[in-house]
Amino acid sequence: MWKTAISTHVGTKALVRGYELEELVGNLTFTEAIYLVLKGELPTEKERKMLDVMFVATIEHSIAPPSVIAARAVISGGNSLNVGVGAGILAFGSAHGGALEDIMKLLQENINKTAEEIVREYLSQGKRIPGFGHRFFKDFDPRAKKILSYAKELGFYGKYCQLAEDIEKEIEKQKGKKLVMNVDGAIAAVASEMGFDWRLGKGFFIIGRVPGLVAHTYEELFEKPFSKRLDEEKDVEYLGKEHRKLPEEYKNRW
Repeated sequence: MWKTAISTHVGTKALVRGYELEELVGNLTFTEAIYLVLKGELPTEKERKMLDVMFVATIEHSIAPPSVIAARAVISGGNSLNVGVGAGILAFGSAHGGALEDIMKLLQENINKTAEEIVREYLSQGKRIPGFGHRFFKDFDPRAKKILSYAKELGFYGKYCQLAEDIEKEIEKQKGKKLVMNVDGAIAAVASEMGFDWRLGKGFFIIGRVPGLVAHTYEELFEKPFSKRLDEEKDVEYLGKEHRKLPEEYKNRW
C-alpha cells in the first residue's frame, strides 16, 4: 500500500497538506507552495523570501554545465521538450548539483565538531570537502555571498552558516590555498538553518535549475536537428590505435 502525508482527495476536493488546492491557487506564490509541499506547513514571509533567494541563485549558469549540454544534445537528436529536460535532470550528479546534498549532510552530521576537526579529517583521508571551490570564482562566489547576506538580514544565519564560513577559513589555513564557499555550500547552510533535512539537498538544486533547463531545451527546439555534431578534427583528441589493416586470416571467412 502506498502511503503519503502530502496530498489526497476528499470527494471532489484536492487537499495539499490539508489545504484545499483551489484555495491555494491565487493566494500562495509558487515558492510558498513549494515550501508547503516540502515542509508540510505554510512559510512565514521571511521563509518565503529566503527560499526565493536560494532558488533564483541556482536558476541558470550558462550553457556549459553538463545538465544543459545533455538537455540540448538530446533535443538535437530529434526529441521533445520533456525528454530534453529529463536528460538534463539525469545529468545532475556528485560533481554537478550533488555537492549541495553532500555539504548539507556534512554540516548536519558534524554540527558539534569544530571546523578544524572536520577539515583535518577530510584532508587526512584525501577527501574533497563538498560545497567549497569553484572553477571561476577564486576570491568569493557572489551568489554565496548574497545568500548569506540575506540569511543575516532575514534571521537565518546561525550555527550552520557559521560552521560553513569557519570551514572555508580552515581549508585555507590547512591547505594553504583558498577554496571559496560556493553556491551549494551557502544554500546547504541556510537550508539547514531552516530545518530542511539533508536528503532534500539535490531537490533544492533540481527545483531551482529546472526552469533554466526548460528555457535551454525550448531554445534548442528551434535549432536544426543534429546540428551539434562534433568536428572530429577540431573538437576530439583521438588516443586509439593508428590506422591499420585487418589481418588476412580474418577476411572472407563467411
